[in-house]
Amino acid sequence: MSGHQLVEPICVRVNDAARMIGIGRTKLYELISAGELETVKIGNATRVTTASLYGYVERRSKSN
Repeated sequence: MSGHQLVEPICVRVNDAARMIGIGRTKLYELISAGELETVKIGNATRVTTASLYGYVERRSKSN
């Protein structure tokens, strides 16, 4: 056993977050501005929490 484990990220880059839920960057920034997604600033970098991505998709799937 190598001891390597897959680690699921708790936050991702904006481009990756948009790709994860199948939208463009502009729409992603709209969702951030509307308070639908949570971000974390790490230095100059903005990261989107994966928990907020999962939560957003879950909320949207229940409203359909």
